[in-house]
Amino acid sequence: MNENHQSSQAIARLTGRRIGMAVVLGVFALSACEASPPRVPDPQRELIAKGERIFFNETFNGNGRTCGTCHRAEANFAINPSFIATLPPNDALFVAEFNPDLKKNFENPKLMRAFGLILENLDGFDDLDKKFVMRGVPHVLALRTSINSPQGPRTGWSGDGSPGDGTLRSFAVGAVIQHFTKTLNRVAGVDFRLPTDDELNALEAFQLSLGRQQDLTLPLPLKGIVPKRGQEIFLDANLGKCNLCHVNAGATANFGGGNIGNANFNTGVEDLPDQPADLTGELVPPDDGFGRPGDGTFNTPPLVEAADTGPFFHNNAIETIEGAVGFYDGESFNNSPSGKLLAQADPNGVGIELDGTQIVAIAAFLRVINTLENIRESLDLLERSLDTSSHDRSERKKLLERAISETTDSIRVLKAGGLHPEAVAHLKEAKRLTEKASCSWFFTGKRTRAAIEEQKKARALLVEA
Repeated sequence: MNENHQSSQAIARLTGRRIGMAVVLGVFALSACEASPPRVPDPQRELIAKGERIFFNETFNGNGRTCGTCHRAEANFAINPSFIATLPPNDALFVAEFNPDLKKNFENPKLMRAFGLILENLDGFDDLDKKFVMRGVPHVLALRTSINSPQGPRTGWSGDGSPGDGTLRSFAVGAVIQHFTKTLNRVAGVDFRLPTDDELNALEAFQLSLGRQQDLTLPLPLKGIVPKRGQEIFLDANLGKCNLCHVNAGATANFGGGNIGNANFNTGVEDLPDQPADLTGELVPPDDGFGRPGDGTFNTPPLVEAADTGPFFHNNAIETIEGAVGFYDGESFNNSPSGKLLAQADPNGVGIELDGTQIVAIAAFLRVINTLENIRESLDLLERSLDTSSHDRSERKKLLERAISETTDSIRVLKAGGLHPEAVAHLKEAKRLTEKASCSWFFTGKRTRAAIEEQKKARALLVEA
């Protein structure tokens, strides 16, 4: 009897605790409901959200690919071999490997997996065996600042990545025809459906919302000795000369006395010896750049996002940011039309001549400004997660996971350059806190706010307030 009585008391205590916990949870839920005012409709935000859904989910009745198949949010809206290696065999990226109708002349799986190269038929579809190029996947960050020119929009690696008027809307149409088709016939209404005007509006709004909405204003008050020197060389019109074609480390040029917007140049990348794709023995036709036939020029990408979006150049020829900077000290660049133009404008008749330490310094500067952009984006994501309705846990988790990805990039970019170890320590702590916030029901806000403080501490070690 005594044991039964004790057991009854234990059950009663446990039941009481459960009831108490249920009451507490109910109070939390009620408080959250009362604290969340109704959202005011925002047409632009809703259009961007619609564009995001289309970007990542819409296959346009094609082969299973979406825009997000190649432009992965967790890979800085691009893709590279390291990320490709993590994908399952049935991922839509590999459709040429399991769709017999696309086995030949749609992709080169070997070059895709090894070097992240995608097959493009920029000069038309009339000779699929010979008329194609192999290009890396450009990120779609900071498009608002990087595609405009007096001649019209410059999209893709050569500035003519979209048919027709070259706009982002046309770019989406071209992408569907090129990459979404079920067969190589590419018949609209059979192999895919074309996007509607409403879908194109939404896709454009979403893509323009990604990343920076304005350029930097250089010089920045950097704290690191080597990155600070790298910035000086970058801005020096007689030494690094980088700022002539990448004003404020963006995608616009100021060459010849005026800002000429996003411009095309022949920098000699196609003349590089020992290009990785060529060494495989696979067929890789020369890439003639802008136009049909091409004039050998390619448009200028922004550099703020460069350090964590390699490999570099239109053909993914160089893996590291140091190697990309070093390219401009080489013969391929200095013997190119653009290199010779720089030499003609130089009082000493010199193109670009940099020593090893100067190359490393410029790369350090690019690593730091990339990290600062990652921190800016991480802070935005973390703060938006705090503003998200308590009912929309999935949206909050998505924002936190993107912040984790951005912070991972920050850590990787600085560590790979041996830069700012104290800032790296704060970023690691910010990542740990964000991961805990993403996985927990309670204390999410507290951990998120703590992560925000760690991000700010890291930023304070990179640049003066």
